[in-house]
Amino acid sequence: MTFVARHALWSDEQKDAAARMRRLVEEKNLEVIRLAFPDQHGILRGKTIIASEAIASLESGCSITTTMLAKDTSHRTVFPVFTSGGGFGMKEMEGAADVLMVVDPTTFRVLPWAPSTGSVLCDLYFNDGRPVPFATRGLYRKALNELASRGHDFVAGLEVEFHIFKLDDPHMRPEDAGQPGTPPSVSLLSHGYQYLTEQRFDQMEPVLEILRRDIVALGLPLRSVEVEYGPSQCEFTFAPKKGMEPADNMVLFRSAVKQIARRHGYHATFMCRPKLPNLFASGWHLHQSVVSRASGDNLFIARENGQPLSEFGRFYLAGLLDHARAATLFTTPTINGYKRYRSYSLAPDRAIWGRDNRGVMIRVLGGAGDAATRLENRVGEPAANPYLYMAAQILSGLDGVDRKLDPGPSADTPYETEAPFLPKSLRDAVSAVREDSFFREKFGAEFIDYYAHIKNAEIDRFLAEVTDWEHREYFEMF
Repeated sequence: MTFVARHALWSDEQKDAAARMRRLVEEKNLEVIRLAFPDQHGILRGKTIIASEAIASLESGCSITTTMLAKDTSHRTVFPVFTSGGGFGMKEMEGAADVLMVVDPTTFRVLPWAPSTGSVLCDLYFNDGRPVPFATRGLYRKALNELASRGHDFVAGLEVEFHIFKLDDPHMRPEDAGQPGTPPSVSLLSHGYQYLTEQRFDQMEPVLEILRRDIVALGLPLRSVEVEYGPSQCEFTFAPKKGMEPADNMVLFRSAVKQIARRHGYHATFMCRPKLPNLFASGWHLHQSVVSRASGDNLFIARENGQPLSEFGRFYLAGLLDHARAATLFTTPTINGYKRYRSYSLAPDRAIWGRDNRGVMIRVLGGAGDAATRLENRVGEPAANPYLYMAAQILSGLDGVDRKLDPGPSADTPYETEAPFLPKSLRDAVSAVREDSFFREKFGAEFIDYYAHIKNAEIDRFLAEVTDWEHREYFEMF
């Protein structure tokens, strides 16, 4: 009996998808398949397997070292993996032992930019069939299951800003290697600041068309391609999808954009605020709603004229606001992302909502009888792990529903309204999570401690660096 069968890991839908996957590999004459799982940062890691071998062992799982889960954003292992418990307090994680990547065949795709190559996302399991508690795709699935137990589904649409540059020098000399290595030197594709002008779009159209073609061929539900406010900045938006799909789409989109751009001599980055002159910060606005599993009806739709949301929607909104400070660790998980939160900008600085107002954290869109009623959370950065971002939204919203919280009135002057301020730094966000027992209960204490440890390792490395600001401030004065 296979590992998948022994532990009943696949649904009927996944079994059918596995049969389609086997057929497609043969029909398309694929030579290799990339097996990948989204790590703690929402970055894809995995192995490339000869297609025949991948298909033959489809239900057996593919081993991968647990050290993949021990790395910060520099790819340094920040847990003592060779000690008792491996720094995780778990026998299964010590000694750089293996876990199994188990394919989710519903995510199988043929990569348009890589010849004869397939790709499929995986989930992580221990050898006894238990899910690995640090695997974020599994955490998101638990949040979805909690929603499903109430007869509901989560729907999310993606609105993602990022930068594309001409790659001038990738800095591939041996002395440029490191953890991290020297970042590439780049130049602009447009001067920016002509928001949504056709002129700026046409300047970036050659690379945007390359991306558009392959993103559509990958099967992602692309809706629009736009030039954004800043130099060399653009935005892609995607149609709303249910359940696991929008989170999977986000990791696939980011990975695809970076790979496609690099192959054509460009550098794409989802870093929030690159340290280049005149650049503008990028955000990731998450549009979300909750629908009935039975009828498909949007549970946020107001039935009374003059009301933007139903009672359920107002409770859910209030939950997002109530846990906003702690949730920021998941919506904005990098040190750089907090450089975006500025007053009187297009980014929020406090936990408030408003009707169709781009200065608030939660922008409420819709009205009585409007099937497109939704909440747009404008707090996220494009580097966020989508599984943690979306899981935090669902869990916070449901807590608001359970406690029947009141979101208060619409904030029509968002930078003057009294409300809790969002964390000013990643360290503040880590502290906020530790002060909010809610996420510790919902995500599990072992995951919160694990994730906080990784983030603190990044912060400590940052604080150990002497910055340009310090040198300029003190070197001559003292």
